Amino acid sequence: MGHGIAYLLAAAGHQVGVFELSESLRTSLPQRLQSICDLLGDDPAVPRRISVHAELAPAVTDAAFVFEAAPEKLSLKQKIFAELESLTSADTILASNSSAIPTTEIGRNLTYRERVVGTHFWNPPHLVPLVEVIQNEKTSEAVVARTIELLRAAGKVPVHVRRDIPGFVGNRLQHALKREAIALVAAGVCDAETLDTVVKGGFGARMAVLGPLEQSDLVGLDLTLDISEVLVADLDRSAGPHPFLREKVGAGKLGMKSGEGFRKWTPEQADAVRERLRNFLAEQVKARKKTQRKKT
Repeated sequence: MGHGIAYLLAAAGHQVGVFELSESLRTSLPQRLQSICDLLGDDPAVPRRISVHAELAPAVTDAAFVFEAAPEKLSLKQKIFAELESLTSADTILASNSSAIPTTEIGRNLTYRERVVGTHFWNPPHLVPLVEVIQNEKTSEAVVARTIELLRAAGKVPVHVRRDIPGFVGNRLQHALKREAIALVAAGVCDAETLDTVVKGGFGARMAVLGPLEQSDLVGLDLTLDISEVLVADLDRSAGPHPFLREKVGAGKLGMKSGEGFRKWTPEQADAVRERLRNFLAEQVKARKKTQRKKT
């Protein structure tokens, strides 16, 4: 996620420093940035606005914004933010790209908690437009406004999430869908391929232009209520992760990276899915840029 966030900010004209502990990832960074540049047909100068550092201080000391994109481990993120507070000025905005961990907890032990904000990008961040800007219990309104302004100027679609709850808005919705999907397959209602086809070819086909509440208003809340009266009580109510998911992980069936998850995958099939997604999202980015150029 980090190199994608760095790229989109560099594409907006900013000088960006990237801190990366792994030597192999530092070495591969120029190639990964160039790959994005080639995919989007951007100015070749964009990757040159990004510097890579083996130590944290030179990457962040003079920064106005810092975006953390470390693994989803609370203790690790707390450690990073403590270091960031000691290295940056008091008005530097410290943003976390956590997918689910509230920044209230990440910044719990900091002195200047009002400058900590959540910025949940969606993967890949240089292609998916949305960023959830999450205001925690201490985040100042000014920090939220500055963050939204920066992201909007970079071509993103920032939304203000006013309560700092686990998973925020997007991942709560996504995992509610996944919970029911796993339960349906586990119960033998359909197989995983059928379920994915139902989503992609059914309601998923309209979701890019019609959100769930918008769709409810479109068909009428009376109909929505009638369906809910029949359906909601029968939805999965697992108190934690579904046992079927735990069984898969316990058996080493982790998805495309292991060759089998809910479905079986050859390396070629997995690569084809990644390429299909990458190309689809890239075309959406190009279309948005073309529309923006027409407006200006």
